[in-house]
Amino acid sequence: MLYSITEKKNDQLKRRIGSQEPIRLSEPRIPPQDESEWDEDAKILLGRWREINKRPILNINATLARHSKLLKRWSVFSNHVLFKSSLPVRDREILILRIGWLCRAKYEWGQHVIIGKIAGLKNEEIKRIQEGPDAKGWNSFDATLVRAVDELYIDAFISDATWEKLTEHYNTKQIMDLIFTVGQYNLVSMTLNTLGVQLEKELEEKLKKLNLNL
Repeated sequence: MLYSITEKKNDQLKRRIGSQEPIRLSEPRIPPQDESEWDEDAKILLGRWREINKRPILNINATLARHSKLLKRWSVFSNHVLFKSSLPVRDREILILRIGWLCRAKYEWGQHVIIGKIAGLKNEEIKRIQEGPDAKGWNSFDATLVRAVDELYIDAFISDATWEKLTEHYNTKQIMDLIFTVGQYNLVSMTLNTLGVQLEKELEEKLKKLNLNL
């Protein structure tokens, strides 16, 4: 038996994302932890991050420093998804941006607009991600990627029709990485929204100039 996302669920998705205001807290519920308060695990993890990335610690990392054992273990999985995945980098960013937008995760969206542009996404493609898989301009496989995210978001399942299209381009490892990428950034988006992690001011200004705010 072939399973596909139903018209009813498509309508449900449209209503959900069409009526939902972006989830933004004006202040964090759990603020970033000051470096002077970091424990040894946080000092090692975030010191290494700063050394590699050559920039200030992000608010998400400084917030998670408050639970450094969680940060340490989550970072292993996070690093796989972001740096060691079998997915093409551009494809990965399409997936991350779509789930971030569906979750109305302003912080996640903002960070990955910049990463997505570095990965080769154009401004019009990033805006198209907001419109969904049926937006004009997608090639067939890009539309399939966006549709896969929508199905996982609304149904926690990829339909047979979408699965078959994915298998025309992806091997087994890549399909597994796709599912885990969407799941990872769904988790991250929920965390960011609920804790109220705020965009760094510099990034917020950059997004305004690009006209790519969530």
